[in-house]
Amino acid sequence: MREGGRPTRVPRPVGTGMLLFAFAFAVMADPVSSIAYAIEAALRALHGHLGLLVLTMSIVLAIIYVVKVNYDQLISRFPEGGGAVAAAGAAFGEGWAFFPLGALIVDFVLTISISVAAAASAVIAYFPRLAGGRVAIALGLLVFVAGLTWFGHLGRRVFATMTVAFLAAAVPVILLGFVSPASHGAAVVEGARGDVGLLTVLLAFPVAMALATGVEAPASAIAQLGQLDQRRKERFGHVTLWLTVLITAALTLSIAVLAVRLRVGIPRAGSTMIADVARNASGDGVWFALFQLTSSLLLLAAASSSFQAGPGLLKALARHTRRGGEQVGILPASLGRTNVHHTPYWSVVVYLGVSAAVVLGAGGRDQELVLFYAVAVFVSFLAGLLAMIRFSLQESNRWHLAVNAVGAIAVTFTIGINLRRGYPIASLAVSLAIAFFFFRLWDRLGRPRGIAMAEQEAEQELGQEES
Repeated sequence: MREGGRPTRVPRPVGTGMLLFAFAFAVMADPVSSIAYAIEAALRALHGHLGLLVLTMSIVLAIIYVVKVNYDQLISRFPEGGGAVAAAGAAFGEGWAFFPLGALIVDFVLTISISVAAAASAVIAYFPRLAGGRVAIALGLLVFVAGLTWFGHLGRRVFATMTVAFLAAAVPVILLGFVSPASHGAAVVEGARGDVGLLTVLLAFPVAMALATGVEAPASAIAQLGQLDQRRKERFGHVTLWLTVLITAALTLSIAVLAVRLRVGIPRAGSTMIADVARNASGDGVWFALFQLTSSLLLLAAASSSFQAGPGLLKALARHTRRGGEQVGILPASLGRTNVHHTPYWSVVVYLGVSAAVVLGAGGRDQELVLFYAVAVFVSFLAGLLAMIRFSLQESNRWHLAVNAVGAIAVTFTIGINLRRGYPIASLAVSLAIAFFFFRLWDRLGRPRGIAMAEQEAEQELGQEES
């Protein structure tokens, strides 16, 4: 439109910038918090060889970038949200949506468990005398986060604040480490035998792919943005994905380089690698205290986010009647019942019980859980990538097909190497068992429609509570 011969500007909705800020920094809480345990997991898999750490984490970040490029395509195709679940259902039929659904349910449980365990580790690293109560601390934090969830959706501003607070503490610590470190640690090398090289890195980096969890979140979380049209949702998704990858990469490489520079190796019992880096960089003063506090809060925010998304997904899959009278869902209706705060309380109880069992089984140690972690989320990645390959073939888009194929190969390789370690087979087996169980329920109930949109529906409800 023109007025007086000049183009008129369409006013932007008030608060769009603040909405983008809150949304982006809330969604990235999960991948940013995983820095607390992913880098240490890589070093342990490298048997303490610091010289290979930066290369290993660079490979991890390169694969995350490949996944990011593919998820950019997925966001453009599904601007209403839905992620890999919606993509698999649209590409192969609704029954195939259970494949990523099962993986997501396992991923939410593991995210909750490893986040509270890592938060307990961060507390113990600052107060070493509490090491004997590791399991009790982790379980206490788990109950605390579940209790917060019970009283309603915390809101993306809370999650965004936790992310920004951690960044505000981490950046000065990192700068001090490069400019004027407090001390240099003595690297601990475990199990070093013979020559090490590229093969060692290729066998080690998949363990650190726990860093990738949450990268897929913008593709589904944009469903929360009901106040925006499709074009703005898509733009928010792309910007959030870019910010997530850039910030995660900058922090990861900075901490990995600092670990090498300050000779911070595998931590002793009662500490963590990231805590040792912060202590050697800034000393035992205020900055170290803030770093430990904010990293703990960010980890609890990541757990809380999954404590909302997981039960929300079960609620979306529970039997219920839509406004038009259509019966949808496959799980017992009780999983969809909510309290006055709109919390599906039985679904929260399910996640609390299963997560508590996982924490107990791992002895409250995040480095035990990280061995199981990267498989579930990568199964979801693979489902989304295979769907995108199908779309690219249908459209004869060779460029997209090449990008999708590279992503699928990288993800498949990561899953394969992780399964070779033995432990992650449990995660894959549980994901497939859940998928098969859900499929059988769906088939017996006459294959009700809407399964592929379950994740989108769950995210939309979170968005409605937010507004």
